[in-house]
Amino acid sequence: MPTQKDIELALRLADAAGAEIRPLFRAEWSQEKKADNTFVTEADRAAEAAMRQIIESECPDDGIVGEEYGVRNESAGRQWVLDPIDGTTSFIAGRPIFGTLIALLQDGWPVLGVIDQPVAKERWVGVVGQGTTFNGKPVRTKPCRELGDAVLATTTPHQFSGEDVDAFMGVAKSVAERKIIYGGDCYNYGLVASGHIDIVIESGLQLYDYAALVPVVEGAGGTMSDWQGNPVDAGSDGRVIALGDPARLDDVLEAMG
Repeated sequence: MPTQKDIELALRLADAAGAEIRPLFRAEWSQEKKADNTFVTEADRAAEAAMRQIIESECPDDGIVGEEYGVRNESAGRQWVLDPIDGTTSFIAGRPIFGTLIALLQDGWPVLGVIDQPVAKERWVGVVGQGTTFNGKPVRTKPCRELGDAVLATTTPHQFSGEDVDAFMGVAKSVAERKIIYGGDCYNYGLVASGHIDIVIESGLQLYDYAALVPVVEGAGGTMSDWQGNPVDAGSDGRVIALGDPARLDDVLEAMG
């Protein structure tokens, strides 16, 4: 279980990342394309470097898994998982729907998660055994009686290929056409926790993309699983489902075929 010290550290990490990101938002910064054809900016690197410096100074035995600077202390039971800007394309486009993701894993299981939108100053915090908060106040997911009532979100349909396309479209055909949202990255999962979105379906995610989301969604009363309905951990394949109402999981899995 995370301690209060762990929670306070996670919040300070978010503060440190935000301090690097905000001055560069809609300003001038450098960027480059990575080997996987995604983009990285000066803000991504500065934010992760700031967080890593704090962890390495205060928790030298803990591991770190970061999108921009890789893995440190890979065998440690405690791992901090960092995505300095989840939604770099939105950052580049000046859209404040990206977020900093911070997770603490214990033996591969996400036990603490932070989704921080540093421009709007919106922050979701999820801790195993505690309720999720949004800017310090408790939040809850909302009930969803049937898929036809659901609001469905995904970052982009281009992330799906092969049979994954059919699986996503199976759910998309089950919800109202005008209730499908594209774009949003981690921000969508915060909106699930706050009761505004019912379902998020994604594929192709890395550990740093999803680890922080699990405690946030589940601490608000929702559930996260892989596409087979199994709990999400460090060994998951990057295909995830987030649901505000856990009662709809079987319906979603059936619709996915």
